Amino acid sequence: MSSRELFSVEDRVTLVSGASRGIGRAMAAGFAARGAKVIITGRDRDSLTETASEISTNDVEVRPLVCDVADPRAITSLVADTIEEFGRIDVLLNVAGVNQRKAVETFSVDEFDFILDINLKGAFLLAQEVGKQMLSGGGGVQINIDSLNTYAPLKGVIPYAMSKAGLGMMTRGMALEWGNRGVRVNAIAPGFILTDLNRKLWSEPKMNQWGLANTPLGRLGQVDDLVGTALFLASDASAFMTGQVLYVDGGVSAGIAWPIELS
Repeated sequence: MSSRELFSVEDRVTLVSGASRGIGRAMAAGFAARGAKVIITGRDRDSLTETASEISTNDVEVRPLVCDVADPRAITSLVADTIEEFGRIDVLLNVAGVNQRKAVETFSVDEFDFILDINLKGAFLLAQEVGKQMLSGGGGVQINIDSLNTYAPLKGVIPYAMSKAGLGMMTRGMALEWGNRGVRVNAIAPGFILTDLNRKLWSEPKMNQWGLANTPLGRLGQVDDLVGTALFLASDASAFMTGQVLYVDGGVSAGIAWPIELS
């Protein structure tokens, strides 16, 4: 097998949740640019349609399908519609997620449920529904988007960190149960990645300096920094990998960067 074939995702039916912006959009665009048949999902029809139009290529028309992963019935319809149109799902990129920053004692029940319903329950139900199709079809690949918070939780985002910790265990558990039936499940844990939602936060001098000081590679990540790892995990190049969480974080999880000068 050539290196091109080894890392190829060409013609693989790829479903991407949370794909109208940020990490999901970048991954969907990366797969489409390499010949995958891409279906993107999100809660807002207008932004989803706009994204699909922008990342489609001459050879690949990205298909937008509205789905709120917090709604189990929407997930069932999404998977059924995808199977009806494409006949199978080869790759699931489980990206949809939300966050809120505030003191742990101030989270309301509704706020907690909103985060967990999308980040954990929604991710589980989508993985489960797609998994059924992959198992009946003889195989597939699922890639969950974990978080640096599963290495060490950041202050002010405890429900988010809890949801991502659960996602890590879900990744390992599904890999354990589905491996001998041809379905591989891995996860990517991004570090400090610049997106439209957090760019203002990271532009604050104090935050920017702290982020750079704690990232050994000396810069904050871009959403495109995650695409290569996703392509690797979706391709035959990672055929003997499952149940793994890969930290794409510029080295943040390598250790604690304390403020001393080395001679």
